[in-house]
Amino acid sequence: MFVRTQRLTLRPGWIEDAPQVARAIGHWDVCSKLAQVPWPYTLGDAEAFLMRPAEIRRPMFFMFAHEGMAPRLIGGIGIHATDEGESELGYWLTPDAWGRGYATEAGAAVIRTARDTLRLKRLVSGHFIDNPASGKVLRKLGFRPTGRVVMRESRARGHATPCATFELDLCAGGVGDDPDARMAA
Repeated sequence: MFVRTQRLTLRPGWIEDAPQVARAIGHWDVCSKLAQVPWPYTLGDAEAFLMRPAEIRRPMFFMFAHEGMAPRLIGGIGIHATDEGESELGYWLTPDAWGRGYATEAGAAVIRTARDTLRLKRLVSGHFIDNPASGKVLRKLGFRPTGRVVMRESRARGHATPCATFELDLCAGGVGDDPDARMAA
């Protein structure tokens, strides 16, 4: 599945993307804000991630910004299953793409896909307390804080870290609506 927004192409990763993925995510400031990503992040980690089997109801995309002559890999976004079996939105951006609205733009497109194509009723998400920028993105996307802070393992940090939890009712409508977003299977 591919999704196109005004400034981004979201597409699955291919093994050929491994060097770009390793460069884009391989920053302490990125890895330390994610639950499942190791530190340091190596080319072998990228290759292992890209070799995992895809799940149709759990799409994972890489974000490619339409900058300059060729699209540039700037991050990743997707829906994965929590330990409780819920559908969780997760995302990351390489540091030089921060603060440009890319996570919000990609998030809106993935939420629309979750609601309209996958027919999901609810998404959950969260952010480590020391990453308030991610909380701002979630709020812009329509997620509501649950009021709970849970301890969540951070593989890069090597210990559990406080995480604020959020939820989004996809039946409410309006969230992720973008008339310029286009999807192709």
